Amino acid sequence: MVDVADVAKWVDSTVRRRSAKEALESDARRAQVVQAAVDAIEEGGGQVGMGQIAERAGIPRPNVYRHFASKEQLDAEVARFAATELLRRVRPHLSTPGTPVEIVRGLIAPCVAWAAEHPHLFRFLAAQQQTKALHRARLGRTRLLSEIADAARAYLSDTSLSADPPEGVLVGVMGMVDASIIWWFDHHDESQEQLVDRLTRQVVAVLVDALAQSGLVVPEDLVLRPVAGKPAT
Repeated sequence: MVDVADVAKWVDSTVRRRSAKEALESDARRAQVVQAAVDAIEEGGGQVGMGQIAERAGIPRPNVYRHFASKEQLDAEVARFAATELLRRVRPHLSTPGTPVEIVRGLIAPCVAWAAEHPHLFRFLAAQQQTKALHRARLGRTRLLSEIADAARAYLSDTSLSADPPEGVLVGVMGMVDASIIWWFDHHDESQEQLVDRLTRQVVAVLVDALAQSGLVVPEDLVLRPVAGKPAT
């Protein structure tokens, strides 16, 4: 006679195996759709529809909605992907010693370089960062902003300038950088190197002024080094 408990265990393990397989397949298909959306944006800009994305992914359009409830949800995932790629390019420069100008330039240069390589995706990310979906999920640029703020604390914590960087100022700086890069896309009225130099001067000026409002003076030749054990997370 078959033990009911043994049958139950077999059924349970079969269901678990099937569920794990289905979850892996679902994750793979979601990644396929996101990659298709990224490729479509890279090729034709941010105004791509679900039909174009489904065709590029090689699946019927209704199947896209099995993995993403709405275009807004898919856009948020694409923005997460783009922000992660941008952050990967910038992150190595978040712990490099140098003067304020050298440190800021070290962050601006890779950001501009990534944008130049992925202009449509950068436009998409800049446009998406304030949407409700991104705000709810704290995706997109919030991660980059958080890492920059952590890096700033690490640089300043062992100096007389020690203070929490005002996030409102950092958000404003990021908006200025976004707007300047998009203007450059549209006009190309300066070289990439000139754009990096100008943005570096402007960002340093804003940050130095923000510290001055707190009574903190930043010498131009001050060399900042992130405190050991306090890298950007």
